[in-house]
Amino acid sequence: MNISRRDACKLALAGVPLARVLAKTINSKIEGVQIGVQSYSFRDLPLDAAIQAMVTDGLGECELFSPHIEGGETTAPEKLFASMQGLSREQRKAFFQQEEAKIRKWRLTVPLSYFQGIRKKFDDAGVKLYAYNLSLGMSATDEEIDRGFKMTRALGVGIMTSSTTLSMARRMAPFADKHKLIVAFHGHSDVNDPEQFSTPETFAKALAMSKQYRINLDIGHFTAAGFDPVDFIQKHHAEIVVLHLKDRKKNQGDNVPWGEGDTPIKEVLQLLKKNRYSMPAEIEYEYKGTGTSVEEVKKCFDYCKRALESA
Repeated sequence: MNISRRDACKLALAGVPLARVLAKTINSKIEGVQIGVQSYSFRDLPLDAAIQAMVTDGLGECELFSPHIEGGETTAPEKLFASMQGLSREQRKAFFQQEEAKIRKWRLTVPLSYFQGIRKKFDDAGVKLYAYNLSLGMSATDEEIDRGFKMTRALGVGIMTSSTTLSMARRMAPFADKHKLIVAFHGHSDVNDPEQFSTPETFAKALAMSKQYRINLDIGHFTAAGFDPVDFIQKHHAEIVVLHLKDRKKNQGDNVPWGEGDTPIKEVLQLLKKNRYSMPAEIEYEYKGTGTSVEEVKKCFDYCKRALESA
């Protein structure tokens, strides 16, 4: 595509990313199925390196993990987790409280233009930012919840994903309605805690709270909890706006390299292909691999390609 300097300037003034104009957007749609990545997969990298990893792996869509940008995007999220190593239970509690207060202050004071700058990084790299993963706990203030929706809007996305509880979902409902923003709840596998999103019933309870509520189905956790993701997707595809791909064993089993667990990853991808479901499938690298995160995510992406290209 040929474009003059004058036209490029006009488009830049209109807020159109040049990468998009020059058709540099990375295409990671395989056989009609959009494959992307949860940036948590690159938790060992700061944001700029994580975006470069997406480019290297050829992944053109991202669900952004909030710790990648909260407090500034220069530190890898994993460094925060490493800071807790060797701490006692009481020390961990104090550490979390300190970090919580720090991040709350940041959320309430950071200019919204900061998030527009984050979006520009993705646009310039040719990676579509699909959703913002912001998981608030019950200690969050109403002002903080409201601010979370404003931050999501400032990133230029219409979906917030959240790993939280049913009680927090009730608190968030009026804010989701006010901002007219979709919130998709991420499931885990703890079926013994009625507050956790782990069963079809818990997802149904949340969907009844707001017309803005949807499902972020993690097929690995869903399998580990004893449920069939293929059947659930067939029945509830209209309410699911994003899938997380990982491989886990049944009966609360471990995360394992793809193909070694019980999660029907291939069957799920083939279902999306066959029925032309629009929900994207985001790679979430969570097992203990032998290579770097860039290498392991590439292995997962290659697995998706093979699964989709086969009959």
